[in-house]
Amino acid sequence: MLSPVRLVSEAAELAAHRHNGMARKGRGNEPYINHLAEVANLLATATDGADAELVAAGWLHDTIEDTATTREELAQKFSERAASLVVECTDDMSLPKAERRRLQIVDAPKKSAGAKLIKIADKISNIGARIQTDPSAEERDDLADYAGWATKVVAGCRGGNPWLDEKFDDAVKAARALL
Repeated sequence: MLSPVRLVSEAAELAAHRHNGMARKGRGNEPYINHLAEVANLLATATDGADAELVAAGWLHDTIEDTATTREELAQKFSERAASLVVECTDDMSLPKAERRRLQIVDAPKKSAGAKLIKIADKISNIGARIQTDPSAEERDDLADYAGWATKVVAGCRGGNPWLDEKFDDAVKAARALL
């Protein structure tokens, strides 16, 4: 087993390599790795750095969904728990977007405590990326749609970390101020 610092550092490195060249939605096509760093940092802050596997999974939460990375690879390189957390946060990309969104709402309450925290951190980051100065009508619509849906997902994830719950509420409040 890797030391906690190496676990997080190697997860960040793998995430950076696997997402190389990808851009995130919102915020002017910033590198996708910024999203993963933000999620991992939210998790590190929420747990006061006490859960390296959770932070590593935060770095890796989109690798199976967005790249050719496999669960087996993550379990071998990091840990069984980190790999399981990533799998819990992975959407079935063969399904239509509307169905993936519906399943996130339905499945959220059934997730492990760690996966719930990753989901909340992911939604905080994604809402923040959609908050723009002087948004267009299309950007406002996207923000309203995403924040409304994310609120339904997070409703099934709350209660594991009051600080993260509050950060989510703050993100939604900031989003709604622009609508």
